Amino acid sequence: MNSNTFRMPVAALVATGAVALLAAPPAFATGSAGSTGSHPGAGKASAVVLRTTLDVGLLNKTVHVPLNATLNEVSAPADASKTALTVTVDGVEGGQPVSVLRADVATSKATADADRAAAEANLAKARIHVPGLPLLSLIEVEKVTSKAVCEAGEKPVASSNVLGTVTVLGKKVTLSAGGPTKVEVPKVGLVALELSTTQTTSTTAAATALRLKVSVNPLDLNVAEVDGEIVLAEARCESPAAPAPSASASKLPDVKPQTATTGGSGSQAGLAETGGGSLTPYVTGGALILLGFGAAALVVTRRGRAS
Repeated sequence: MNSNTFRMPVAALVATGAVALLAAPPAFATGSAGSTGSHPGAGKASAVVLRTTLDVGLLNKTVHVPLNATLNEVSAPADASKTALTVTVDGVEGGQPVSVLRADVATSKATADADRAAAEANLAKARIHVPGLPLLSLIEVEKVTSKAVCEAGEKPVASSNVLGTVTVLGKKVTLSAGGPTKVEVPKVGLVALELSTTQTTSTTAAATALRLKVSVNPLDLNVAEVDGEIVLAEARCESPAAPAPSASASKLPDVKPQTATTGGSGSQAGLAETGGGSLTPYVTGGALILLGFGAAALVVTRRGRAS
């Protein structure tokens, strides 16, 4: 198996007439992934190149096989990235493997720490197949990208782009941002495409390049009827926690500068507290003079009495 390939085995179908529900086990991508250590207060980020939530009905819908696949799904704190290029499933098309996606470029990356969380997904020259349509691509895209950035204390940002031509069920289509674009091929099926959706809040951002609602029943034979949703190039992030106010700054005493003034009410108020004032020297001098006069008068009076 190629190192850039997903393979999702599905258990053999139950050989009875009863309805069976067979679940494909989760796919695991081969690729590179960074460390997964977390940081206190760190933000969160995630990205995925492809996600399918499909129901495959076989044998006139007497058997249902969920086709839930992901390609290059990563999440953070820390750093993570993957670069697998294909997803293959077994057991849903006459026992033959089905290549759900092949691409020349399929990358996803997510990083998060205490200052910033960011995620991005990129897909180029991609072809998606579903069971029942082995020779016809459900959709072909030249390039799709999504990016989400959440920085602490800043408004989150989300963006996505679909570049170049898009072909659905063999037809080139022009996508509209005003609503879903529907492509219907008689005797094959219906696909509704939602273009480049983004959502932001005060702390989160999310972007999806393409979202497909799929309903396929090739030639109305009910051999392999496929219904569900496919997401291409999705990125999400959540902002790191805002830093708490500094404890030292919140406990500083309210210190007012002390300045010396000459004259004015300030100096008078200061002197009043100590019982002093600008007239104090003169009042004290006058009191001493009066005391002197009183002593002299007392001496003269005593001398008069003695004589």
